[in-house]
Amino acid sequence: MRHQRAPIDHQTDTRYGSATQAFPRFSRQACYADIAALSRVLDSEAYFTERFERQKNDRGMLLIAWLDGMPVGDVYLWLDPAEEEDIRKHLPGVALLTHLEVLPEFRNRGIGTKLVEAVEQYLVEKGREQVALAVREDNVKAADLYRRLGYQDWGHGMLICIAKVPGPDGCPIDEPELCHIMVKQLHSMSPSSDNTFSNLAS
Repeated sequence: MRHQRAPIDHQTDTRYGSATQAFPRFSRQACYADIAALSRVLDSEAYFTERFERQKNDRGMLLIAWLDGMPVGDVYLWLDPAEEEDIRKHLPGVALLTHLEVLPEFRNRGIGTKLVEAVEQYLVEKGREQVALAVREDNVKAADLYRRLGYQDWGHGMLICIAKVPGPDGCPIDEPELCHIMVKQLHSMSPSSDNTFSNLAS
């Protein structure tokens, strides 16, 4: 499972005006034409290409946040069985929220939170009852954010997770990291009345 990369705060940065101005104009599922733009601003073309291929085969969803025509963040929803045996054992079939990142200059503006909420709403609309994620042991700020969003420790201790990081040639390589596993129950959430995912997939 790819741990959460950046400590994304849900608060609005008042330097950029109102909360409405701080949020991305829209978030949607990635298409092939987006890969080049993602790679320019977020690096790791090989990573995004591989995730897009998984998405084409219904093995996941790459969601991008856009602001004024520029990709400013992304998150990948892992729908395959987890790579880690303990997660497959304790959370069988649970979707995994991975690789949440926002460009540094756009952090603390609510974008990470909006991406998480969009993924959760998609899962609710698909009838899923849980979502899980991994947070690196030293990423305290991110863990605090997820707790505020309703995520709780899974109760089975920390786990060595495999992070995909760019290698010297730009291709992803595996890097083991000690992580907290956090889970959120989605059964209390209601499907969006404003067709949330139809917005994402358009």
